[in-house]
Amino acid sequence: MTHSEVRDALNEYEVIPSKKLGQNFLCDQNVAKWIVDQLDIQPEDTVVEVGPGTGALTEFVVPQAKKVILVEFDARLADRLKTIFAQTDHVTVHHIDAVRFDVRQLLPGGPIKFIGNLPYSCGGEILKNFLQRPSLVTKAVVMLQKEFIDRIVAKPRTKAYGILSLRMQAEWDSVPVKTVPPEAFYPRPLIDSTVMTVTPTATEWPVYDHRLFDELIRRGFAQRRKMLRKAMPETADWAEVAAQLEISETCRAEELDLKTWIELARIYDDHPLKETAQDPEELFDVVDETDNVLRTEKRAIVHAENLLHRSVHILVFNKHNDVFLQKRSKLKDTFPGRWDSSAAGHLDAGEDYPEAVNRELQEELGITDAPLKFIKKLPPSEQTGWEHVGVYAAAHLGSVRYPCSEIEVGIWVPQDIVTDWIAARPEDFAPGFLAAWAAFAE
Repeated sequence: MTHSEVRDALNEYEVIPSKKLGQNFLCDQNVAKWIVDQLDIQPEDTVVEVGPGTGALTEFVVPQAKKVILVEFDARLADRLKTIFAQTDHVTVHHIDAVRFDVRQLLPGGPIKFIGNLPYSCGGEILKNFLQRPSLVTKAVVMLQKEFIDRIVAKPRTKAYGILSLRMQAEWDSVPVKTVPPEAFYPRPLIDSTVMTVTPTATEWPVYDHRLFDELIRRGFAQRRKMLRKAMPETADWAEVAAQLEISETCRAEELDLKTWIELARIYDDHPLKETAQDPEELFDVVDETDNVLRTEKRAIVHAENLLHRSVHILVFNKHNDVFLQKRSKLKDTFPGRWDSSAAGHLDAGEDYPEAVNRELQEELGITDAPLKFIKKLPPSEQTGWEHVGVYAAAHLGSVRYPCSEIEVGIWVPQDIVTDWIAARPEDFAPGFLAAWAAFAE
């Protein structure tokens, strides 16, 4: 759109650009097309655009994508977009603050690409909402104020380096690709903008507790000029930690690179299972088709020979009746990276089903004394991994803490979204969970 077209569109809907909302509308068609080209939209892609405004980027996105989701905060501009795309079946317009947009509703649709000329006032919060783990975004192209993007890509020992830098760099590879001057917008901002591409990081970091990592960097940068040892938890001796990482005992937060911060999170993680995804030597009861114990065998042998054994799956619900789903760690020997029940595991030799339920809840989620309900017992099959499965439901109103070696990330998901997600993308889930959810749904 040109300057005059943008002004005409705003006048038609009586929109006066708001400084408070950071409304600066892109009105350079060449720049708009170039930005969309960086997203590399394919015919099967779903694209989410935040802050479409008068549609400068949208007009180049819509013809290329299979599905387009527009998220616009301004009611008048959202109405305009709904009118324009009323007959375009693959475009959906949401009138909502993108900071509060419930990204869980996108789960059944699978991976997305993300684009936006984000408002200066809340661009960071919008990025956090769409890029926080577990994110569906496979690639993003965003435009924000240059200073903000400089903070994202900042290096250690610089003024811009801090919490935002580490949070983004731990998960994403961010590359500034273009500076856009004020004259490309209406009204003109006072500063330059930067276009940045964002893709999931190509670096294979060791498994670590991401929430502990976030806590440590917040502690460290709360008073960035003070020595780091004064901010770290007392669960480890700082002198020993510093020696292990070969850093100065008097170092400050801004001196440590991302790799060192991740190692700090691994050292300070005191979860007893932080290094243990599964033990091939643990003993299981081998059972017959009617669940009578025949003998005990090591885990590795039970799985290698498809011997009948026992397990439990627990579905944990919060006060909203959302269910907690875990994404299996990449260290798991079966179905790594798949979504699974809130907690699940094998019965140890000599253990009964209720005992296993309580142990798994405590080990995997840090939950004790949760109200339980037996749902169903599933017979052994290829889907259950040749396990007799006891399916249980539990209620829990607090937070959960899980070992990073077993669970990559966990989220609370509304039940209807889980059902739609399973119908659309069953391949995202471990087969045992699909069987357990079907038993619960009955």
